[in-house]
Amino acid sequence: MKRIVLIGMALAAGFGTSAALAASADDFKAAYAKADAAEKKATEMKTSWTTTVKVLKQAKDAGAGGKFDDAVKLAQEAEALANASIAQAKDEQTRWSDAVVR
Repeated sequence: MKRIVLIGMALAAGFGTSAALAASADDFKAAYAKADAAEKKATEMKTSWTTTVKVLKQAKDAGAGGKFDDAVKLAQEAEALANASIAQAKDEQTRWSDAVVR
């Protein structure tokens, strides 16, 4: 009986935790703003990837549909893609000379 009570308590604690971890509209807005800013920076540097734009749109659509958990994940993915494109551009600025035939 004691074991069943402990399992029940663990399950109840788990349900409370998952509800507390659900993303809100504010979480989405913050994640989307960061992703959008990174994408704008990549666009200014002329290094934006089409994949980033696609994922950012998917995040916006998920947020508009109220699927904030998915929207936050997609926005974070878009931010990572934008930052990767920026890092690639910076790397290529310094490494292009390695490709030059001497």
